[in-house]
Amino acid sequence: MNFTKTDLQKETTYKASRSGGKGGQNVNKVSSKVELLFSVNASLLFTDEEKELLNTKLQSRFNKDGLVQVICDEERSQYLNKEKALERLVMLLTKALHQPKNRKATKPGKKAKAARLNTKRIQGEKKENRKKVVDE
Repeated sequence: MNFTKTDLQKETTYKASRSGGKGGQNVNKVSSKVELLFSVNASLLFTDEEKELLNTKLQSRFNKDGLVQVICDEERSQYLNKEKALERLVMLLTKALHQPKNRKATKPGKKAKAARLNTKRIQGEKKENRKKVVDE
């Protein structure tokens, strides 16, 4: 992943609007809600393969214009909401670009096999000893 928060900030656009929630009279006067918009396809930070991966994984996050949309209205200040929205975008992109390692199938070692067979043998002996002895 070859992008930083500052690089992303250059390629994002912000919209501010009035927000509900805490703030008292301040809510009615100040536009503190922030809507961050980021275009994956127009970005210069990602390769074509990364863009394709982001488009498939973030499909549900796109708005009708094809932009990734992150909304934040938790804080009273527009600046803090911008910072939080940008952090969320960074987390979203890093999570979408993360590719887990392929698991290599391995076989149990000799010691593990021996231990398993030993416990099976002990368990079998226990059960054998529980049987009633019938004299003929």
